[in-house]
Amino acid sequence: MTILQDLFAQQGQSPWLDNLRRDWIQDGTMADWVTKGIRGVTSNPTIFAKAIEGQDTYDEQFASLITSGTVEDAYWTLVVDDIQAALEILRPVFDESNGADGFVSVEVAPSLAHDTEGTTAAARALHIRVDRPNVLIKIPATQECIPSIREMISEGRSVNVTLIFSVERYADVIEAYLSGLEAYAASGANDLSNVDSVASFFISRVDTEVDKRIEAAAANTADPDALLAARGQAAVAQARLAYQLFLEKFSGPRWEALAAKGARVQRPLWASTSTKNPAYPDLAYVDSLIGPNTVNTMPDGTVANFLDHGTVSRTIDTGIDGAKALMSQLAAAGIDMEDVAETLEREGVASFAASFDELMEILAEKARKLQGT
Repeated sequence: MTILQDLFAQQGQSPWLDNLRRDWIQDGTMADWVTKGIRGVTSNPTIFAKAIEGQDTYDEQFASLITSGTVEDAYWTLVVDDIQAALEILRPVFDESNGADGFVSVEVAPSLAHDTEGTTAAARALHIRVDRPNVLIKIPATQECIPSIREMISEGRSVNVTLIFSVERYADVIEAYLSGLEAYAASGANDLSNVDSVASFFISRVDTEVDKRIEAAAANTADPDALLAARGQAAVAQARLAYQLFLEKFSGPRWEALAAKGARVQRPLWASTSTKNPAYPDLAYVDSLIGPNTVNTMPDGTVANFLDHGTVSRTIDTGIDGAKALMSQLAAAGIDMEDVAETLEREGVASFAASFDELMEILAEKARKLQGT
């Protein structure tokens, strides 16, 4: 067994791959990742932008598509085709796990992040278009999209809630899932096991932002060295506190009533787990967040590092008192984690929207060249 397989077998954490490329689908690379123990795939507008810009495997299909449709329509056809192909590769994992794993995620247009009705309509349409049981539609955890998440769940559609940066917003996400399941059951669904969801907590970006604020605040504290020593710790601490909330919310009478109808827990998913600061260990956000009923989606470089020198032991609920103390220390230094989350959410939405807009411009230029205009 590989260490990825050990991770799931011994600790109940599913390793997913945070990348999707057509050439990997075609040349067997994606299937090889699955053989090594990858149990799901996530994508986003930035990933698709890099894939479509960086290789010519899309050109022939794109040239055909633009003869009878818009550039954006062509883009979505390219994306859906890749998602469906990846879903077929992961389908054996989905079947063997009785629908608990083997998912591929695809995101609604990032321009809809603050549009409740637009997100709901787009998510529904994308789910219907992909038409596979193991697809997860990615919806951002913006305040405006929380109702969209609930609505999708109430319709029996599986969702990957993305761009979560705070425990407080995570609580809203859990409530949307639970109330969505209750509405689904109230509509007449007797078996809730066909609905799945993950809640994607972005990790490394939290440290990037908090570290900047620690360095700015250190000069104004009585003990700057103690505050500076807290750099690189906030992201893992917050994720561990989020896991405590997960354990709390997915227990007790309310959850047990749903579980009796086959409902699955909404697993926390650790995203953005490659290390941004080269001073930190390359697996800082992998080895430290291992525990049951969780997912870690890693870019291929991080997966390779984990295969080479990762460790498998339960770490997700260690140091909880220390995590709480760290949050108190940051608050005392004037570092507002809610403001950190708002900043990161705003930047995350803007980054995905910029990637999408840039790709549309590149594809429009390619279309003009192919059409000789």
